[in-house]
Amino acid sequence: MFFSRRLRQITRAFVFSLCSMGLSLPNTVQAASTDLTAPGASEELTARLRDASAVMSVQPDIDVQGLLATALSDYRTLVQVLYDTGHFSPEVHIRLDGREAASIQPLYPPRSIDAIVITVNTGPRFTFGTAGVTPMPDPSEVEIPETFAPGQPASTGAIRDANHAGLKAWRHAGHAKVALESQDITANHVQARINATLHLNPGPHLRFGQLHQTGETAVNPEAIRRIAGFPTGEPYHPDDLAKAATRLRRTGTFSAVSMTEAQQPNPDGTLDFTADFEDLPQRRLTFGAELSSSDGLELTGTWMHRNLFGNAEKLRFETRLSGIGSSSDLDGRISLRLDRPATLGPDDNTYYLLEVERLDEEHYTATRGLGAIGVRRVFSDTLFAEGSLGFESILAEDVFGKRRFKYAQGNLRVEKDARNNRVSATDGYYLDARLVPFLGLDGSKSGAQIKLDGRIYYALGGSNSVVLAGRVQLGSVIGPNLSEVSPTMLFFSGGAGSVRGHEYQSLGVPVTGGTAGGKGYLALSGEVRGKVSEKISLVGFYDLGLVDESSLVSGSSQRHAGAGLGLRYDVAGIGPLRLDLAYPVDGSSSDGVQFYIGIGQAF
Repeated sequence: MFFSRRLRQITRAFVFSLCSMGLSLPNTVQAASTDLTAPGASEELTARLRDASAVMSVQPDIDVQGLLATALSDYRTLVQVLYDTGHFSPEVHIRLDGREAASIQPLYPPRSIDAIVITVNTGPRFTFGTAGVTPMPDPSEVEIPETFAPGQPASTGAIRDANHAGLKAWRHAGHAKVALESQDITANHVQARINATLHLNPGPHLRFGQLHQTGETAVNPEAIRRIAGFPTGEPYHPDDLAKAATRLRRTGTFSAVSMTEAQQPNPDGTLDFTADFEDLPQRRLTFGAELSSSDGLELTGTWMHRNLFGNAEKLRFETRLSGIGSSSDLDGRISLRLDRPATLGPDDNTYYLLEVERLDEEHYTATRGLGAIGVRRVFSDTLFAEGSLGFESILAEDVFGKRRFKYAQGNLRVEKDARNNRVSATDGYYLDARLVPFLGLDGSKSGAQIKLDGRIYYALGGSNSVVLAGRVQLGSVIGPNLSEVSPTMLFFSGGAGSVRGHEYQSLGVPVTGGTAGGKGYLALSGEVRGKVSEKISLVGFYDLGLVDESSLVSGSSQRHAGAGLGLRYDVAGIGPLRLDLAYPVDGSSSDGVQFYIGIGQAF
């Protein structure tokens, strides 16, 4: 009897608790209206506040409890935005149906919320009264930003930048463990001024210690140290550390390289570092294709083997087959190149090159073989030079007959790539200069070939929606006469790489019995690239080519030109797919409109 009565009491209490809980459960907000105003604030600041506010972008199906938590978090967010813009005495009110969100107890939220109104009174814009970072190295490689100075508009961003600059200055002075010791920041609300002084603790002057290795890598530890050129024993400098990491990444062997400094320096004043690696797959296979109405289909393929012998070597096999579907016979090329990093120094690679090529062009045929050994020096991320010595044998037939050329030749190349994007640049420039002196053997004549390829890009406006692109190509052969040099070293114009709208290598120098390549060459190209949408662009272009029998072009040189329109469709991870339609506007041609399909911009 007692048990039964007790059970009924417990049951009633449980049901009552459930009912009470049900009454206190918050309801779902159904599309509560939101509004943010900042009287006296600029449109830019108001927009920034709206973008930062989580309440303004809240989902309509959020419950009251979640909405209250979001509103409470907005106080700090909006105040931080105002501090970043120099307003250090703001008032922020977030009212839910007229009630200040900060006054609502989270355990007793309202049943529903219909309107959220945010009002921001920014207060005056503060300026710096005093602003200093102490101590600073003397001399210093890094200057404190001009925005952190007495009389300048105050902001937390300026204070952060000054702190970062002070730390960077000491690190550049060899103090790797510099830290912010304290900061004195006071606000004078009457005068609307911020007084800020940052106190740094430089720590000891340090030298580079040992480089340790972690992670999964198949590269020999000794090769890693040699490639990195880690400056053990040298005074610490962050640029030297960055160079070591860049050298390792540049081998193309690693997918990730990170350098981490030890928590504490060694008793002898050195600081050890740990390099962590992740290897890329040892082998990579790539393909490419380009189609034009005059040249036919060109297929390219590359097979690469990384870390061939365990020292981050790179073996690259390339093949090309062109002229598929054209009136000429097929052209083909096979090359094999082995790069060995850091053989002469951290920034110096040696390479070995073998090439075999068969050419069946409009005005000549040739079979050539080349073997060479060279050195490549990398000066920066955008500049390198390489030089090689080798032997080349060419069996060619052209308007001058069938001949054999043998050369002992050098090859010097300098490349500067300052483009912001190699696949589809909108800013910057590119320069590629080559000098090939050749010494004739077995009766072949000696001389030199010079080539220059320059490109420049300029975007109109800040959105990169319209880009102007220009290209100039120069070529010259110095020394032998036209009939005394291999046609593979002479210059022709026409096709996708020079003048669109004309057949590939259709323009040369008229000689008795036909056409030969020229010793002088100039090609100019200009493009206007305009975005239609995020992925689609239209291009208008004009190309001009000149070829001369002498080493320099002139007003009497053979010339032709083409113009047309192009379409680009951007594919993420690949680049733009290219379609160009070009028509000859100067020079003899009866082929009409030519089309070109490929991957990437024309230049």
